[in-house]
Amino acid sequence: MSSTRSMNSKFTRAIVRPPGTTFAAGLTTSKLGPPVLDLAIAQHEAYCDALRACGLDVMVLPADERYPDATFVEDVAVVTARGAIITRPGAPSRASEIESMREALAALFPRTAAIAAPGTVDGGDVCQAGEQFFIGLSQRTNAPGAAQLGAWLESLGYSVRRVDLRRTGLLHLKSGMAALGEGRLAVVDALADEAAFRDFDRISVPAGEEHAVNCVNVNGHILIPAGSRRFESALRERGDSVIAVEMSEFQKMDGGVSCLSLRF
Repeated sequence: MSSTRSMNSKFTRAIVRPPGTTFAAGLTTSKLGPPVLDLAIAQHEAYCDALRACGLDVMVLPADERYPDATFVEDVAVVTARGAIITRPGAPSRASEIESMREALAALFPRTAAIAAPGTVDGGDVCQAGEQFFIGLSQRTNAPGAAQLGAWLESLGYSVRRVDLRRTGLLHLKSGMAALGEGRLAVVDALADEAAFRDFDRISVPAGEEHAVNCVNVNGHILIPAGSRRFESALRERGDSVIAVEMSEFQKMDGGVSCLSLRF
């Protein structure tokens, strides 16, 4: 099996952070209204239970009221089986989130790398598919940041391809694609013909369910947002094990299934 078609190594851990009382003050382009905090907390707890059901030991960091977007831990670090790197988020209001994540990762990755100015990287612009990493150039991840991240990943032995999102209207790479394992990618129409995906089988996410593309393969189980009936049916018809998790309150803040955890 070629490297592009191999599945990621088995995950054993995840890092999460529940939403804090300031969650509704976070960044969003959504027109879905403000999130309901109690419901968001309940959904987050159910999400953690789903990760545990997939065999992960879940490290729950304390909510951080200083940073409304801090529950979206995926954006502040990229974690692989071979090392971890602290990002430099593209939104200024999120810049200081990296310090507590650096502390959390220190015991697990004593030699954590970091993106440096003028580079910016959001983890939501980074997708691993086996030995292949895709890095999105977006509103949040710039060319110097992508170059730094790409060089670091290549130093660990991974392959890297860049995807330019700046004319697609997508916030992050993972707003438009996900790795499903076995050489398959889920993609929205805006990325259906992306040249960087040429070696992969592409599964289209149905119109009207584009938010469902933000899904994750965790040890052979695909976690998707609940309510994505056509996408869920398509995956089940292909033989996938699917776990649907409620994401309504996080979708209101431009968040999804992958955003809420670092998995490694």
